Amino acid sequence: MSKFFMPAETEAHERIFMAFPTSGYTLGDTEEEAEAARNTWSQVAKAIATFTPVTMVVDPSAHADARRHLGDAVDYLIHELDDAWMRDIGPTFVRTAENTLAAVNWNFNGWGAQSWASWEKDQLIAGHLVQYTAVPEIRANITNEGGGIHVDGEGTILATRSVQLDPERNPGATATQIEEEFSRVLGTSKVIWLDRGLTRDNEEFGTRGHVDIVACFAAPGVVLYHDQQNPEHPDFLISQEVRERLEESTDAKGRKLKLIAVPAPQVLRDEEGWVDYSYINHLVTNGGVIACAFDDPNDEQAARILAEAYLGREVISVDARELFARGGGIHCITQQLPRR
Repeated sequence: MSKFFMPAETEAHERIFMAFPTSGYTLGDTEEEAEAARNTWSQVAKAIATFTPVTMVVDPSAHADARRHLGDAVDYLIHELDDAWMRDIGPTFVRTAENTLAAVNWNFNGWGAQSWASWEKDQLIAGHLVQYTAVPEIRANITNEGGGIHVDGEGTILATRSVQLDPERNPGATATQIEEEFSRVLGTSKVIWLDRGLTRDNEEFGTRGHVDIVACFAAPGVVLYHDQQNPEHPDFLISQEVRERLEESTDAKGRKLKLIAVPAPQVLRDEEGWVDYSYINHLVTNGGVIACAFDDPNDEQAARILAEAYLGREVISVDARELFARGGGIHCITQQLPRR
């Protein structure tokens, strides 16, 4: 039996960690694009701070910009950064058998050593946050990211074969080996494997298929999934595959899953191609749900579905188009520290 277990994201949080955008494609080519990124990250942080304290990791070069946008809304932690996707570069916090906290360092390598990614600084962030939170570090024997998993807190985990079995992350690894490592560091006993993520996320500048824009647990036995309803979009077939896989699956306690479809936004394309806009990529924290919005006709319906799925929590929607234009969403830029 594992000495560790990862609590559900719906449990109480002590704080949320984020990273402020600093350089490269995240800021874009112009000052206007850079301000759009800074503003969107900041709007997410301010929404979270309504419910939970936020610690923003900031590169020294971006400290003035962060202060200009955020003032005293967050706490600041100064460390050099390559990028700003805290879900992936930060550690995954777990509980011990004594109910204290520990942190899993997933050996971040730029989403499978992608040619466009830099991770010399980001691969150190998990270790920095281990020191900051003063918890023991668990060094994983695999390479993974926080966006590549989602747990129910009762032994079940969602994952995608395209990420954990990626030869640039874990060369030669088998599904059984990945399952054993999940069990060791997260305390899970049942992996529900999806084959792949959304279309755009599997293209050149994606993660090769993170699960956190595809499906997530709203509660044990209850899964929200991305439902692309327009057959013109290639994710229409992926949504069907995901639904069928979930329908035939049971969780760690042997329960059939209750599935809640969350319709994709109606927009299908942007100037780069098929969008991967997804309402699944939200953050649940204490009394709130920080949800993605896209100035889309389906924004209000998605917010209602999330409010019903997370009864008693206030849903705050933040325009996430600038996040998705850079490769992710609200869940991707946040990482929760469970309450001690």
